[in-house]
Amino acid sequence: MENIKRKNQQWVLAISFCILLLVLFISCQKTEDATIKIQSALPEDSLKEESASGNYPYRRLSTYGFFQGDLNALDPTEGVIFYKPASSLFTDNAFKSRFVFIPEGNNAEIEAEELNLPLGTILIKNFYYPTDFRNPDGDRKIIETRLMIHEEKGWQAYPYVWNESQTEAVLRVVGGEFEVRYIDLQGENQIINYLVPNKNQCKSCHNKNEAMAPIGVQIKHLNNEVDYGHIQANQLKYWSDRRKLLGWDEAKAYPTLVNYEDQSQELNDRAMAYLDINCAHCHSAAGPASTSGLFLTYDQQDPMKLGINKTPVAAGSGAGSFTYDIVPGKPEESILIHRMNSTQVGVAMPEIGRTTVDKKGVELIKAWIAELE
Repeated sequence: MENIKRKNQQWVLAISFCILLLVLFISCQKTEDATIKIQSALPEDSLKEESASGNYPYRRLSTYGFFQGDLNALDPTEGVIFYKPASSLFTDNAFKSRFVFIPEGNNAEIEAEELNLPLGTILIKNFYYPTDFRNPDGDRKIIETRLMIHEEKGWQAYPYVWNESQTEAVLRVVGGEFEVRYIDLQGENQIINYLVPNKNQCKSCHNKNEAMAPIGVQIKHLNNEVDYGHIQANQLKYWSDRRKLLGWDEAKAYPTLVNYEDQSQELNDRAMAYLDINCAHCHSAAGPASTSGLFLTYDQQDPMKLGINKTPVAAGSGAGSFTYDIVPGKPEESILIHRMNSTQVGVAMPEIGRTTVDKKGVELIKAWIAELE
């Protein structure tokens, strides 16, 4: 009888424990679902109106007054200038629309081939996806707008996430993850989890001598012509003509990079342009990966610093089973290709900014390595 009583007590305890686990599981699941909903949607009208006081950052993107008409048309107001680097940093195939605002009465200045931007300058970069990549000028969805503001304490980064109705973007310093759907150039449906970096992560790439700095707004990236609608002109000359840039001479006096997607250009020039815009912000003497000894700027001539037959300093598991950063003529044995071709944390390079592989970029660098001797 005593044994039966003890067994019944054990059964009661076991059943109670199972019920407790089930309750905890359901509770956690509800919390997880709520978190996902918060991360994947923004309230349409949750913020009060605010005035443009000059005390940055504002909570709403519209408060800055960068664009006229419907906000999602991204039609710049007077004083907001369109710009476009010759080559673009890969961000999960996102399209980008970029603008710069230089305060009235202020100028950028060229000094020793450096482009210095005055206090109050705001760089505006919009990330969006066309509904159908075969019609890039058709319907689109803007995911985020990143601002870099040159303040008294240096450059500061502020990410703004757009609402579902595309009427407003709201400051979101914690970043977030958002599902994006689109049709690619082959007519295939694609779904990706797009990552908006948090404010602190921005410095991981925008880092020069341990201070936050722009990447694409450099002479070498802007010394090329773009279409402004009413005129096609060299971007820096365009700034100079509008008294927004001092020290401009002429295009041939400054370095310039090609568009790495332009297959009419030399393979070496395309490869170096790709490495410069995608890798050199870290892999340069002033970048956070300076201790690696791997410097991937467009003008790098030293084979060892380019990684040719160079063993990595501290790649760890990121190197896989490979020995050298670049093996001339053998892209499939090069660590550089191994890391570009991965999305695994600790292996993938760049470390942040993408969740997919840049297939075109990989093929370009593979072709370049294959021709090295």
